[in-house]
Amino acid sequence: MRIIIAGGGTGGHVFPGIAVAQEFKRVHKDVEVIFIGTAYGIESKIVPKEGFDIRFIRSEGIVGKNIINTIRAAVRIPISLKDSYKVLKEIKPDLVFGVGGYSSGPALLIASISGIPTMIHEQNAVPGFTNSLLSRFVDVVAVTYQESLDHFPKDKTYITGNPVRQEILHGDKERGYKVFGLDKGLFTIFVFGGSRGASSINKAVTEALVYLDKFKDKIQFLHQTGEKDFNKVRDFYGTRGFKGAVIPFAYNMADAYAVADLVISRAGATTLSELTACGKAAILIPYPYAAGDHQELNAEKLWDIGAAQMLLDRGLNGKSLSELVIYLFENPDTIGEMEGMSKTLGKSDAAQKIVELAMGLIKSKKGGN
Repeated sequence: MRIIIAGGGTGGHVFPGIAVAQEFKRVHKDVEVIFIGTAYGIESKIVPKEGFDIRFIRSEGIVGKNIINTIRAAVRIPISLKDSYKVLKEIKPDLVFGVGGYSSGPALLIASISGIPTMIHEQNAVPGFTNSLLSRFVDVVAVTYQESLDHFPKDKTYITGNPVRQEILHGDKERGYKVFGLDKGLFTIFVFGGSRGASSINKAVTEALVYLDKFKDKIQFLHQTGEKDFNKVRDFYGTRGFKGAVIPFAYNMADAYAVADLVISRAGATTLSELTACGKAAILIPYPYAAGDHQELNAEKLWDIGAAQMLLDRGLNGKSLSELVIYLFENPDTIGEMEGMSKTLGKSDAAQKIVELAMGLIKSKKGGN
């Protein structure tokens, strides 16, 4: 049996795909899972590291681009369809599963036209352009949130939750201290702005160090900066004399979560799924330009029930962030309550549900032929 998982561009799309791929391999030892993505998306680095094959197509996003880039992306649509057709013809998959992102569109459209069983997963409460379009053609739609049901055809849409990689659930705190070179005796804050980093978060955290100066013997940071800001942020930590580790990308997220007493992050659906699966207290800073403000909607869900704090990007600066950090550091009971509420939202069986739906679809298609 062969399964294609199409999509990528960001960790929020790639990591759920990897979680589903791992579940397919766990349940069906003989299954072959192949990814379709782009050579410049994060999937080109992450997927091979996870031990899966990946094929590249020439595709670019259209939504949210300037006019020149939009025209260039539109011109590439026929090329991406041709590339997808070539890959599908070679692999002859039993199912094509889309995780969102512009590289999923061409593969799912060609698969649907070719009569190959198709399925997509929407991570956010408000669907993106690609999945909104694809939902009209695919056989099954899986969603994370109840609110998403109104955006898709009801007769083929199912709530599964957002798949989380199994290793995320099995982080090792002691190993994390060693891997990242952290001090066991300090309160640890894990900062990350998504797979590519977030400049506004990086800037606010470095500004916050000035206000947190009197806590430098009690607090340490594990800070994933992204490639662009890495050197600048690392140098600033050194100048201020704070302990911790500054890294461009955390490949070992499980142990990073395990050592964290508090997380500062964006509010993408995959991030929130991992935070709640691990039961972590967090300060969420939604990406302000997310389609349909879906990150703010995501964060509000946790904030409303006391599972997280929320700071909007427009009000984010070193002082506002440091005040919230100090409040939580000085109120461990509040952190404990946030962790408890976060854990109640965690779902560890989403990948299992998706694979069950996928296998049911494959069997029904074969039975109908």
